[in-house]
Amino acid sequence: MGLVAHDLTDAQWDALEASWGGCAYCGSTVASPQKDCVRAISRGGRYTLANVVPACASCNASKCNAELTGWLRRKKLDESSFLVRHHEISTELTARFC
Repeated sequence: MGLVAHDLTDAQWDALEASWGGCAYCGSTVASPQKDCVRAISRGGRYTLANVVPACASCNASKCNAELTGWLRRKKLDESSFLVRHHEISTELTARFC
């Protein structure tokens, strides 16, 4: 992890939590969601505004370092809805913070 630049700020994380309103994958609301990298660190991802989403502990543990779309399909989660919402939130917050 030390070889990769991670630039997610606390303010950005707060905005991500507020925008998603719960787990980005299953929608459950939890008091303290975990930071999950959409593209896992082991697959070249980083802790950045465009790559991090809030996740419940169950989804975060289940996804681990799996490829996102395959994992969403295996879990029978709505891949299309997630991808559209992720794009919308990422676009909005990138414009706000950059």
